[in-house]
Amino acid sequence: MHVKFAAIQTLPPVGKQKRYSPQLLTYIQALEIDPPADRPPIDWKLVTNLPVADFAIAIEKLEWYALRWKAEVFHKVMKSGRRAEEARLETAERLAKFLALIAMISWRIFFITMSARAKPEVAPETVLTRTEIATLDAIDAARAKPRILRKTLTTYLLQIAMLGGYLARNHDPPPGNIVVWRGLTRLNDIAFGLSIATRRRCG
Repeated sequence: MHVKFAAIQTLPPVGKQKRYSPQLLTYIQALEIDPPADRPPIDWKLVTNLPVADFAIAIEKLEWYALRWKAEVFHKVMKSGRRAEEARLETAERLAKFLALIAMISWRIFFITMSARAKPEVAPETVLTRTEIATLDAIDAARAKPRILRKTLTTYLLQIAMLGGYLARNHDPPPGNIVVWRGLTRLNDIAFGLSIATRRRCG
């Protein structure tokens, strides 16, 4: 990337200059050098009100922006997966508790999905609980043709995603957060059913 930056005194929009004062903003551009022939070069143009004194700080701001996609996906899980916007709670205290709960659930879904992409060969125990692994093993043992041939996180995540509707075709992209959320929901229901079936009863 070719990176350059400059601090520029920026005027407010015309018609609002009486209400707002000029701002010293830093403009950062990151332009890809020698991009592949099948696409245009990456060209980021960022604006920040934080001071950028040198090249290292400019790179830091670019790295911050590179995390935006993950933040967007996390909020999508909260909104679409956990349906946060559909809550009809009447007090701020109840809403805060609800958001804290779904934030933890959404973080775990996002963490499982991203962990399988970052470290696909790690053991499933690094991310999944014993109950989740045991339930997936029990489901696989009931199949005529087992699917879990390797004890890796990617293999187990794939089984979770397929419970959520993921088709796992050769040309399909990696499982996303929404199918993982649906799969985990169904997996928890199956685990609860298995726990009931294995309880000992007297009489």
